[in-house]
Amino acid sequence: MVASNATETFIPAFIAVWLKLLAPDECYDEFFVKFNVLHVPCLKVLISKCLGYAIITGSFIVKVPQIIKIMKAQSGEGINLVSVTLELFAISAAWAYGAGHKYPFSAYGEAIFMAFQTVSISFLVFVYSNQLAKGLAYLSVYVGIMAFLLSPSAPLGLLAVLQACNIFTVSVSKLLQAATNYRNSSTGQLSVITVYLLLFGSTARIFTSIQETGDTMVVLTYVVAALCNSIVAAQFVYYWNSAGTNTNTSKKDL
Repeated sequence: MVASNATETFIPAFIAVWLKLLAPDECYDEFFVKFNVLHVPCLKVLISKCLGYAIITGSFIVKVPQIIKIMKAQSGEGINLVSVTLELFAISAAWAYGAGHKYPFSAYGEAIFMAFQTVSISFLVFVYSNQLAKGLAYLSVYVGIMAFLLSPSAPLGLLAVLQACNIFTVSVSKLLQAATNYRNSSTGQLSVITVYLLLFGSTARIFTSIQETGDTMVVLTYVVAALCNSIVAAQFVYYWNSAGTNTNTSKKDL
């Protein structure tokens, strides 16, 4: 099939394989065989795929600024560990749910990379609080749980329950961090780059989830995530010139 389409459209087979990641099945024919570039349903698929893979690409580094900032300061001050753990739960549940339901990788792939980075942040908070043993225990428990959730032994019903809990978990996670910022009158060691990338990602995921999964539970989770991320993002603007923020970090230290 690839060879045939590639011949009809003068597109080499190895390029056709990559193009089909963005325009699968009928949409490949519409765009590259019939040259119907204004086919609206396929344009939606193309936009969704491009956004999805852009989010996944960004997820490789989305929390790296946060990790660097903690390591540079050698402090997890201002990082609410309960909030980070709840966020890790939400990310990991989305990963397991997407994989378990065999959704397209472009619909949930960023959760994999964000999970590794988020658990690293939790571990660093333990390390810089002189609680290495607790940090190692935290990692061990997380790895064990994910090994089960990603295995064929994990019931789809359980994964659905975890995904349903995400709506509550995401909101509580972000609101806890927002409350910590409010109490400290500062965003502490939070990274403005990470926070705004998360806001962009959760907002874009509303569209891609509607397009690629049609799963109401997943869509609603990202709607809540976008709203809550916007609260934390707004706090950066509000506390940008606060004494607390300037004490903990330079404005240039993002």
